[in-house]
Amino acid sequence: MKRKFMTSILAMLLAMCSLSAQSTDSYEGTVVSDEGAWCWFADSRALFYKGVAYVGYIDVHGNVKAAQMKVGNDGVTSKEEVLIRSYFQPDDHNNPTFLVLPDERIMIFYTRHTDEPKIWYRISRKPRDITQLGEEKFLTTENNTTYPSPFILSDDPDHIYLCWRGINWHPTIARLTMPDADDNCRFDFGPKQIVQSTGARPYAKYHSNGKDKIYLCYTTGHPDNEQPNWLYFNVIDINKGDGPILRDLNGKQLSEISKGTFAVNKTADYASNYPATIVDKTTGVRNWVWQIALDKDEHPVIAFTHIDDAKTTHAYWYGRWTGNGWQLTWVQFAGHAFHQNWNATERCYSGGMTIDPDHINDLYLSIPTENGSYDKNGIYEIWKYTIADEGKVVGSELVTRNSLKNNMRPYVMPGSKDSKLRLLWMNGDYYYWMVNKKYPDGYPTSMNMNCPMLSQERIAVSPLISSAPNFEVTPAKPFQVNLPRKDTPIRTDQFTLFIDWSLDEFAAEGTILTMGNLAYGVDPVTLKPFVKIGDQTYRSENMLCASDAWKEGASGTDGKSYMTKMGLFRTAIQYNPDAHLLTIYRNGLIDQRFEADALKLDDITIQGFTGKVASISIYDNPHVINSYEQTNN
Repeated sequence: MKRKFMTSILAMLLAMCSLSAQSTDSYEGTVVSDEGAWCWFADSRALFYKGVAYVGYIDVHGNVKAAQMKVGNDGVTSKEEVLIRSYFQPDDHNNPTFLVLPDERIMIFYTRHTDEPKIWYRISRKPRDITQLGEEKFLTTENNTTYPSPFILSDDPDHIYLCWRGINWHPTIARLTMPDADDNCRFDFGPKQIVQSTGARPYAKYHSNGKDKIYLCYTTGHPDNEQPNWLYFNVIDINKGDGPILRDLNGKQLSEISKGTFAVNKTADYASNYPATIVDKTTGVRNWVWQIALDKDEHPVIAFTHIDDAKTTHAYWYGRWTGNGWQLTWVQFAGHAFHQNWNATERCYSGGMTIDPDHINDLYLSIPTENGSYDKNGIYEIWKYTIADEGKVVGSELVTRNSLKNNMRPYVMPGSKDSKLRLLWMNGDYYYWMVNKKYPDGYPTSMNMNCPMLSQERIAVSPLISSAPNFEVTPAKPFQVNLPRKDTPIRTDQFTLFIDWSLDEFAAEGTILTMGNLAYGVDPVTLKPFVKIGDQTYRSENMLCASDAWKEGASGTDGKSYMTKMGLFRTAIQYNPDAHLLTIYRNGLIDQRFEADALKLDDITIQGFTGKVASISIYDNPHVINSYEQTNN
């Protein structure tokens, strides 16, 4: 009896240990960036090309950013994070999108959300490397812009086709000339509105076959406002560049886009006249589209959600065009809206879904989960679901598990078929799609991935100078940093400087740091930093300010900007003589990088502004940057 009792106790202890092990067995992926978010309507918001991943996002401070990651057989071998644009509207609709140009430079598009008639872009100076970006440019439009989605098609290789939400808040298309030697391009067709809906804001997703067609799937309007909210599908035939034609899935011509819009509505007559333009018209359902992909026969596959009338129950659906009609598959319940304020605002925000474009039977879904099963009140985990060709769910498995925070808006990168890194998503709390005075926290999420970051070698080197002076600086009161001259042998042809400082006011000339023939400063008029080496000046495209004042000043997309001084921030200046590169970092983000020769580490003078220097560290090693930033952010 005693033995049975002890055996029972032992079994209970083992079971408890097992449960404890399960509860601590968590996986939320690897963090790409601590601060970042994206919407799902502007693509490609991440892209994989020839061993390099480009991942774009925007943070709550209004920084438009991207991570450039090289990927090996076992994981990510290196990561550099780039500041594309500072002081932007802090809104997750404004994530950047990527396009590989014919010369393999990377073109990056971004817009404000609904309140500016401009499409912004920057182009990398070198092929496959966004750490050196060219001048910021913009295209002027007559209507406000959101969600840029660019394409290059082999039937018209001399142009870029750009789709976005523009004219009358509707799907819009234009054709751009390729960038010239100064990175300038222009519209040579459009912008033209593609369709006209009875709904105020149709939401469209785009996809291309890379040759001659752009596919678009769109709704009657916003699911908040439309019930039922029908789901439509059209094909844009670029017509070998002679002017795009809108067709249905059977090839029937619906319109010449240059001559006017194709009208859609949700009536019985429309459904009877244009059956091959309709994906779903279920009564009582608010549809929203998430993605388009193509199968091996170039038949479209889509991911979309059904949201009920009360906006409290979401469900994930998968649609596949068979050549004769749409085969629609219910996949799984999606709970309610994923965010913290789900019952007060944006109740149609599902956790999100994505199709693997290289394995179109595989879907990745954000599903509320508890103890490994669907639970509408659980933490949102990323799941992989498999759909058979005949339209049945044949498998499911957890990707993330036992997460502390929600995982949402997954995305499989185009071009990543043979890469270790394929899947990305957001992780964390989420209060609203923009930072404003009602929701000052906005979207404080991280960007995560399903790929390990291979540990980079830490550089075990001591700084030549490491101090925390908290020194007040004025134009008349410079701060001098002298290098050790006798006791410590140093290399002067390579260096990394870290300075934590706050800058209140600038002297007229703007120079705030000098070292030998190198000067670093901030233009007091534009508030953009610059580097001067001898007679050559290299100007940053990013203002030295943030958008944190939106927390107090903004209530919506009003076309205004709300400037915040940076406060205490870190500048890193790194020179690598082997690569002949000088890099300027701002809070760990690459702000400027350019080729430079024969720079020398020397005594430093800090002056030309009113403010404070909190700390300085100087190394005679250009490779200490990763180690230092990882441990001191």
